[in-house]
Amino acid sequence: MLYDVIVIGAGITGAAVARELSRYELSVCVLEKGEDVCSGTTKANSAIIHAGYDALPGSMKAKMNVEGNRMFDELSKTLDFPFRRNGSFVVCLDENEKDGIRSLYDRGIKNGVTDMEILDGEGARALEKNLSEKTVSVLYAKTAGIVCPFKMNIAYAENAYENGADFFFNTEVEKISKNNDGTWLLSTNNGTYKTRVIVNAAGVYADKFHNMVSEKKLHITPRRGEYNLLDKTAGGIVDRTIFQLPTKKGKGVLVAPTVHGNVIVGPTSVETPDHEETRTTQEGIDFLTEKAVSCIPKLPMRQVITGFAGLRAHEDGGDFILGPADPEETFFDCAGIESPGLSSAPAIGVLVSGMIKDRLKAKEKASFKPERKDILNPANLSIEERNRLIKENPAYGRIICRCESVTEGEIIDAIRRPLGARSLDGIKRRTRAGMGRCQAGFCSPRVMEIICRETGLSLTDITKSGGDSKIVMCRTKGVRED
Repeated sequence: MLYDVIVIGAGITGAAVARELSRYELSVCVLEKGEDVCSGTTKANSAIIHAGYDALPGSMKAKMNVEGNRMFDELSKTLDFPFRRNGSFVVCLDENEKDGIRSLYDRGIKNGVTDMEILDGEGARALEKNLSEKTVSVLYAKTAGIVCPFKMNIAYAENAYENGADFFFNTEVEKISKNNDGTWLLSTNNGTYKTRVIVNAAGVYADKFHNMVSEKKLHITPRRGEYNLLDKTAGGIVDRTIFQLPTKKGKGVLVAPTVHGNVIVGPTSVETPDHEETRTTQEGIDFLTEKAVSCIPKLPMRQVITGFAGLRAHEDGGDFILGPADPEETFFDCAGIESPGLSSAPAIGVLVSGMIKDRLKAKEKASFKPERKDILNPANLSIEERNRLIKENPAYGRIICRCESVTEGEIIDAIRRPLGARSLDGIKRRTRAGMGRCQAGFCSPRVMEIICRETGLSLTDITKSGGDSKIVMCRTKGVRED
């Protein structure tokens, strides 16, 4: 089959482009080397929506950040994913560094950021009582927010799929070549795909694919960022996202609430040649603790329930690279998508899909359906509504994950819905089963049983996150036939 557009990568950028392309009379395909959407950079980040004051004026980062930020209120309702405008603080702890706050404010104004103000220490502590007494100045950006990156990524992908886009997982692009007629051939571990246009949204591997087709080379350096996630009992320590003003002594870390009631601390920033290195370290934990506590002294770091690391795709030029690899080329880059990539994804999707629509002279699809509904969460219902639901479907009355109160009905929905989960992490990202205090210590066996029952897979087929991440390797006893 000849596709009009093939997108490489099913992270938030690739899914956003695919969803926007599905508005048009185009055949769209997404190739993802992982076993699910949201299996790369998007699954491990700060989960924050930046206001837009940080990027250099005139850069694609600045433009996409501010435009993307403005789209979140409507998008979160249309695609039904969690989002809250909680605002952000950039905190200065040194009287001699106060000019840095004014510089960020001025940069934000140039970038088009609205609803910012500069507070003194007393004014800031009136809003965030757990800020350090050393706080002397704060940039308050009221348009900043927090989001669930998993739910957002999955929402975009599901909506693209429901509007006709094909998704192929466990499919790694190995080679790209061009035919004499101008179409492209993508050779993968699962066969060959043919297309008129390629969108390169491959994260830390975007330079690899760009360099296969263009003489103007890119170079991406993965930057490993470690995070700590605190238990929900620490959830009230801050309400806004708390950044530290970068100084001559280095860049601080953020402390932020999550949309699910936890607190996240991070990230570190360590360049690595390994495009798959997501290990956590004692050095990283020590760094996060020291920096975070300097700003929020009462932060209960002993309530950390998990640590994780993600990779950011830093391109040497330091900006997003969006558009055709060469002026007349039908290979479109979404490369160098690091922070504020999550904030910018909605705008990137619109920009790049618009370029392709114009190139292919595509018409809008009359049947496009913009809305998508998330998995039903019984906790959001009234007691009366919940009782009616359980009476109609008893699976919603059986708690599988005790920490997060996730029911069997939600897990079944996560498996049966478009692009349904097939792994423990796939279930976790869709329902939060396994994200609580015990980190899947109790619920994993029951979740695996449900996956087996619903999909026909055997226990030895179930993985944590695809590939070789097997949970059950083999049977140790035979099965009695009587």
